[in-house]
Amino acid sequence: MKALQFHQTQRCLLSADELGCLQGSGHQPADRPEEECGVIGIFHPDTDVAPLLYLGLFALQHRGQESAGITISTGQALAGHRGMGLVQTVLTDEVLDTLRGRMGIGHVRYSTTGSSHISNSQPLMARCASGQWALAHNGNLVNAESLRQEMMSRGAVFQTTTDSEVILNLAAWLNPHSLPDAAAKAANMLQGGYALALMDRKQLVGLRDPNGIRPLCVGAIGDGYILASESCAITNLKGKVLREIAPGEMVVIDENGVHFQQAVAPRANALCSFEYIYFARPDSVIGGRSAYAVRKAIGYQLAQEYRVDVDVVIGAPDSGITAALGYAQAAGIPYEVGLLKNRYIGRTFIQPHQQLRDLGVQIKLNPIAEVLRDKRVLVIDDSIVRGTTSARMVQMIRSAGAASVHMAVASPPYRFPCYYGIDTSAGADLIACNRSEQEIAQLIGVDSLHYLSQDGLVEAVGLGTGQLCLACFSGEYPVLAQGQIDKRRMERIQI
Repeated sequence: MKALQFHQTQRCLLSADELGCLQGSGHQPADRPEEECGVIGIFHPDTDVAPLLYLGLFALQHRGQESAGITISTGQALAGHRGMGLVQTVLTDEVLDTLRGRMGIGHVRYSTTGSSHISNSQPLMARCASGQWALAHNGNLVNAESLRQEMMSRGAVFQTTTDSEVILNLAAWLNPHSLPDAAAKAANMLQGGYALALMDRKQLVGLRDPNGIRPLCVGAIGDGYILASESCAITNLKGKVLREIAPGEMVVIDENGVHFQQAVAPRANALCSFEYIYFARPDSVIGGRSAYAVRKAIGYQLAQEYRVDVDVVIGAPDSGITAALGYAQAAGIPYEVGLLKNRYIGRTFIQPHQQLRDLGVQIKLNPIAEVLRDKRVLVIDDSIVRGTTSARMVQMIRSAGAASVHMAVASPPYRFPCYYGIDTSAGADLIACNRSEQEIAQLIGVDSLHYLSQDGLVEAVGLGTGQLCLACFSGEYPVLAQGQIDKRRMERIQI
């Protein structure tokens, strides 16, 4: 198959020195939790699945924009294509025409573990005793390195730097003759957050971590079935969502239908709270709750916790808009579109030079002066990570003539890094680390600042106490960050 050429893009990064609010210069971490990854798998006895995978990945594009790929089964072998870039760039008509089969998996990636490079794009494919296997993975393992080192000491060879390859290698070691059995056995040795779509020539397997940190659901599409990170990928293909895969549960899909089994004993539920705050598409249902409804409830909750005398409420595009609507309705304050996002500028526009980065931000986000001039403005955003984007946004609003600028944040203070599949700054780079709300308000330039309380977030989500991962706010991790492999279990692997 002819290889397509893609260039690696750069993230939009702002210099903290130029903003005059934070220490540091040069290459800085991203200023918000970056998207994770999206996985999809389709089994359909009557249809070529490549076009369906393509459309499903489009629905999941918000979860990763660095690379994309699909792998299909012809019934006799696996074939695939992956590359750097967006779905429509990587999976062209010419590529899709070469991929014919009734079963396949797909992936969109934002790099967390492993660099942004074609070798780390997915799905990954490998050969073992029973033939070819493929894997698409969303999440992050906290014991990946110890697993990797132990397997390498026993002769394993790795081609990538991702923890996804660790999973595929481990599964093949544990049982190279049965993909479902291998996946279940591997899951009992993995520590962290993960949602997996695996396949061989005949079977499609979905698997979710025992804490349910990363989401995964299953649906019906005609006479076939679909696995996806979010329900929007199923409904956008006019499929019917059957249910979410339970923590630690595995689903096997083949010509005999759908079969569920508990691969790993479930542990304390710890669904990532940022799925509701930011990651999930508003039309997705996560943990039985509409992402849109939760974000609006967050706005209501913010209005209960924090009232400020303002003339207008605006949302930071796009992630703060729904919460801003909820706040405005609860507080009886007019909601307006005060910041306009240019939707026609992708990541390829942003350049590594600081001057071009600054211009890029100004072109991507612009204030509407007619809405903001001489107004007391409350802006709602989903989170503040390093604070540079917030500071730039506040500057824009003030430059448009706002009389005062206040901010409410649709999440608690982000104080701790994530180890389960979200790319966040190190603790020292987080603006809320060891700073008060008043100090943060001064740094980003607002007249007042309020973060949603942790109890308020739990109340807005509505799942009850102990059902969410709140580690990035509380520092209480559901899986130890320095998880180590149990060597006694490793010794039972037959090489």
